[in-house]
Amino acid sequence: MQAMENNRNKWLAGLAKTRKSTFGKIATFFGASEITDATWERLEALFIQADMGIKPSLEIIEKVREKTHQAGILRTDDLLQLLKDELLSRLSAPVRQAWPDHPSVLMIAGVNGSGKTTTVAKLGKRYQDEGHHPLFVAADTYRAAGTDQLQIWGDRLQIPVVSGQQNGDPGAVVYDGIQAALARKKDLVLIDTAGRLHTRYNLMEELKKVHQVAGKALPGAPHACWLVMDATTGQNALQQARSFQEAIPLDGIVLAKLDSSAKGGLVFTIQEQLGLPILFAGLGEDPEDLVPFDPENFVDSILSQE
Repeated sequence: MQAMENNRNKWLAGLAKTRKSTFGKIATFFGASEITDATWERLEALFIQADMGIKPSLEIIEKVREKTHQAGILRTDDLLQLLKDELLSRLSAPVRQAWPDHPSVLMIAGVNGSGKTTTVAKLGKRYQDEGHHPLFVAADTYRAAGTDQLQIWGDRLQIPVVSGQQNGDPGAVVYDGIQAALARKKDLVLIDTAGRLHTRYNLMEELKKVHQVAGKALPGAPHACWLVMDATTGQNALQQARSFQEAIPLDGIVLAKLDSSAKGGLVFTIQEQLGLPILFAGLGEDPEDLVPFDPENFVDSILSQE
């Protein structure tokens, strides 16, 4: 019970910025006034401002309007629960990831500055706490600071890091990293790939090659590919994600910096437009602030009137 309350409080605190801006306006909108056509127009505008996208906003409003009519609801203060239910119906809870292969290989991709390296470190800490023995692969050979950052995390968490020469072949680093994990009997390999603009054809082709090399180093690898998306970039992140989806088979999304986003509507459009589950959400700077995505706590937190 205490753990559930702590989890709820973490979501409430992490989404304070979102709640105080766009979604907060939606929550405070539900007073004791009568429902009119203007009510729906105002709600529609608030949803679009919250980065929901026009199509999902219109669909949600239409569904809630229909249910309101069916239930004979006349006042806006009775609408909030209907809205929460509709939003929740659009989100799926992530299935807990099992790592049966030894080692299991997890490849992390994303654009520059999305929070990839920090996410790799936080995932390493989470899985280490769950009893796994991870190894980091610094496959970002172009950015010395990226390798250094991962090495600092590795030293702090006592997780070994395999890296290569600057500007070297990232595929070779991945191959060496997987071989090192096999030799050292590590059961989980987390690959930090180079951040890349989705419009750079050569870099996306290189990402495909890294994926292929992992399979040569260990048949079946990578066992999962996750895309780190920066929640603060809003709808612009969707086109980036589609390009990555075309390059490698993505299994899920890690939504970084959700605590820094003033909007939050991106959460709904990710699942609708990409068809990918949100697996983890970043609610702060500390390793334990990367938490499994929780639809109920997310919806309750953005619409909380506390």
